[in-house]
Amino acid sequence: MLIGDYTFAIIKPCAVQSGYIGDILVDILKQGFEISAMKFLQLSKLQARAFYAEHKERPFFEPLVEYMTSYPVVAMILKRENAVEEFRRIIGTTDPSTAAEGTIRKKYARCIRENAIHGSDCVKNAAKEADFFFSQFERY
Repeated sequence: MLIGDYTFAIIKPCAVQSGYIGDILVDILKQGFEISAMKFLQLSKLQARAFYAEHKERPFFEPLVEYMTSYPVVAMILKRENAVEEFRRIIGTTDPSTAAEGTIRKKYARCIRENAIHGSDCVKNAAKEADFFFSQFERY
């Protein structure tokens, strides 16, 4: 597969805590994605700050770090043709109140901050984010 055929995702604390891991994985797999790598982990504040470093000057940065470290998450590398674009389509808009019916965020998110899932916004960030969580030996 080509580099554009991979994306990165995180099932966020609210969805994990609500027991939606299985439902979200089923939704992802039904859309033709394969799981190239996956792990369940508890982010430390140091890890969360490093992962979201591009937002460190924004007012939502520290609340985001607190939220992302509040409960375990599921990090994944997903593959499918045009993975980034297709994944962004199935997760829906950041604000679940405006997300399309049937999207992951519409179905499982609590609010804009607790929006159930992260998906990379471009191929470059997908590669960077995947490298943050997974070594080359943890992928297929």
